[in-house]
Amino acid sequence: MSAQHVIPKQIEVEVKKALAYYPQLDNTRIEFKFKKNIKKSTMQARPTFGSFFRSRKNRKYVILISETFKISDKEFMTRHIPSDIFIGWIGHELGHIMDYQNRSKLNLIWFGIKYLLSDNHIVEAERAADSFAVAFGMEDYILKTKDFILNHAEITQSYKDRIQKYYLSPEEIMELVKQREAKLSTN
Repeated sequence: MSAQHVIPKQIEVEVKKALAYYPQLDNTRIEFKFKKNIKKSTMQARPTFGSFFRSRKNRKYVILISETFKISDKEFMTRHIPSDIFIGWIGHELGHIMDYQNRSKLNLIWFGIKYLLSDNHIVEAERAADSFAVAFGMEDYILKTKDFILNHAEITQSYKDRIQKYYLSPEEIMELVKQREAKLSTN
């Protein structure tokens, strides 16, 4: 992989596997970093503050990974999530970076404000990240991640409801795959 990526050793295999689906990000500076806790989330992608004011091609991004997550009030190490699930989660976050790269500084500021204030915008942003991941062929990982969350008996219903509200459903993912394959067969 690229020298542009800073990846902790313990997740290097999974991150490199996810990055392999996004060759467009080979020269994009991305740091993958563990954080004690991320509110309402397991992972979060964003431009670094210092690079925010640079040109698009000179931006740096960080993907924050919560060290732990809760299932029914029990804390688990995020690193202990099954490999394919972790790859799917990283693939989704890389989808956010693909989305951010197409945005101007002003558009990114407006995007951030709307994300904080509007449920509809959260839906739009999260579905866009899923759509990028599927467009780049990561649907198997994304589907496994959704299955892990939605069908894990001990994950709280409120977290499952959040996933169902903001992200693409498995049916919508399969529809995107069909559209992608139809497009490829006509080219």
